[in-house]
Amino acid sequence: MSKRDLLVEVGLEEMPARFVALAASQFKEKVEKWLTAERVPFDQITALETPRRFALLIHGLAEKQPDRNDEAKGPAKKIAQDEAGNWTKAALGFARSNNVDPNDLYFKEVNGVEYVHARKAEAGKATTEILPQLADVIAGMSFPKNMRWGARDLKYVRPIRWLVALFGEELIDLEIAGVKSGRVSRGHRFLGTEVTLNNPGEYVSKLAEQHVIVNPEERRALIVEQIRRMEQEHGWTIPMDEGLLDEVVHLVEYPTALYGTFEAEFLTIPREVLVTSMREHQRYFPVENAQGQLLNHFVTVRNGDSRALENVAKGNEKVLRARLSDARFFYVEDQKLSIESCLKRLETIVFHEELGTIGDKVRRVRKTAGLIASKLGVTAEEAKQVDRIAEIAKFDLVTNMVGEFPELQGIMGEDYARKAGESDLVARGVFEHYLPRFAGDLMPASAQGAIASMADKLDTIVGCFSIGIVPTGSQDPYGLRRMAAGIVAILLERNWQLSLDELWDAALEGYAAQGVSKRTVEEVKKDLVDFFALRLKNVLQENGVRYDVVDAVLSADLTRVPDVLAKAKALMATVSAEDFKLIVEQFNRVNNLAQKAEADSVDEALFAEEAERNLYQSYQSVESEVQGLADQEKILATLSTLREPIQGFFDKVMVMAEDQAVRANRLGLLLRISRLLNGYADFAKIVFA
Repeated sequence: MSKRDLLVEVGLEEMPARFVALAASQFKEKVEKWLTAERVPFDQITALETPRRFALLIHGLAEKQPDRNDEAKGPAKKIAQDEAGNWTKAALGFARSNNVDPNDLYFKEVNGVEYVHARKAEAGKATTEILPQLADVIAGMSFPKNMRWGARDLKYVRPIRWLVALFGEELIDLEIAGVKSGRVSRGHRFLGTEVTLNNPGEYVSKLAEQHVIVNPEERRALIVEQIRRMEQEHGWTIPMDEGLLDEVVHLVEYPTALYGTFEAEFLTIPREVLVTSMREHQRYFPVENAQGQLLNHFVTVRNGDSRALENVAKGNEKVLRARLSDARFFYVEDQKLSIESCLKRLETIVFHEELGTIGDKVRRVRKTAGLIASKLGVTAEEAKQVDRIAEIAKFDLVTNMVGEFPELQGIMGEDYARKAGESDLVARGVFEHYLPRFAGDLMPASAQGAIASMADKLDTIVGCFSIGIVPTGSQDPYGLRRMAAGIVAILLERNWQLSLDELWDAALEGYAAQGVSKRTVEEVKKDLVDFFALRLKNVLQENGVRYDVVDAVLSADLTRVPDVLAKAKALMATVSAEDFKLIVEQFNRVNNLAQKAEADSVDEALFAEEAERNLYQSYQSVESEVQGLADQEKILATLSTLREPIQGFFDKVMVMAEDQAVRANRLGLLLRISRLLNGYADFAKIVFA
């Protein structure tokens, strides 16, 4: 089958950097699905993009669809023919719908029944007949934010300015929002010109001649290479934040790295402020010496060539100097504020219109943190430190610096708290109460900071749930999933045997006192159980726990987070043992019959067989023993010792005895055992090969 390469380029006004890769990947995915649905084979698709375009190079695209020779199944023979052997209306309709002559219908047996069949032959269409539909694929793309331009109805990420569609050397006619496809692409806005393409193979090289590098990985490699060269030339270390590097890659079409300098006096500002100002406002990379100390230099990437770099550097220095002057002013002015005055201002800042002010939140968090500290049995001095952290944790929200750089909340709070005379532990706790902020982030180093962190996150989660704000699908505007994952991470890292149920109750108390909840406690806690179960499921999967074991442990008590993970690991270590399947089979027999019990009362005087007496004594011994154990492997091993007495019970005892009292007694015994087992895991969910 003959093949050609296809180039499709959509040229636009500059897209926001965060949309560029998204546009290219979405375009590739949609076209792949479309070509597959249209039965047009291809070898490979390469996505290319810059801020002003997204494009696909489709290699080895077939020149036509394969011919089709399909077999269609129709009604059964008894429906397709009458008694005289003539085709019925059902058969004729089947033939008509498949565009075949009724004389070409035939019968074929399927599972012992004859059905009428038809052979459909269809010649494949030429690919050039299909490709104009690409206009609909392109117009149907979606973006986080769209715009309209002119009198057009189309909403798109940015106005479309040119289209290129070449199938080999053949031009494919497309039209979107009044723009018709052609052979002409556009080079760099200032350094390049328009370029005429004869075929897809020229695309990358001809645009490179016009100072456009369409492959984002090439741009990334160039940026990294240039920055590494600077490091070698000057003896610097230039940390490259991956998020910033990604953004810069998608801001430029022809990258050239350069460096600038700012006054050394600005180095008196906290490092985080300098780095944030450079990164967030200017997209600059900071520069360090070999010891990791920040230097008064920065690195930026120009969208252009190496001409007049001195002038470009001076322009960037001027802009950064203004930014850092503002930051220094904010820093000095903030230190004139007292913590107490900041706390008073929190009373005027709304946390959520239905949940009160930040001041209200602080009071709730202090109470919740105190309850957690009490349950953990901390000392009086530690409890006092927890309370102080919870009290002042949000004071920096009203400072100028955090107002300018919201991502510095907690960081500036720690700095200002230390300067205001708070102890190092309390000051650090102000920062730690935000941790962890995302997966893989730092964890609170102090127990006091960890307690404040959990209390703060619990307050937000429980508060949102209490007024009906529950994350659904991909929607989680308040970051509740991330907060719940943070609570789980803290409990696991510190191995705190705190019940999630008790933590929820502690947070709910604050909202009950405030009287703002719109739902019952039962409704809120039901949603919280499901919500945290999903977070625990993610943790278990990350630890390599099998899906069936995950389901088994999450079906039991999941409120003590460290125990859930320990149970899963214990089961994973045991599930492949030869006799474990036999153990679980006995456990499942108990659970199945226990469902018929109406009560768990047991009267030893009603025991008629030694086997049931033996099982009851074994149950009592095991129950007593596991209550004194904390090691989940030992608990599982102890529960497993019930296998033999259970098997002996079922071998010797007729559970469903005619005597109603004896039957109820035996079912009550099985119900007790079932509850003991199900407190560990739902063993019925474990799958054996």
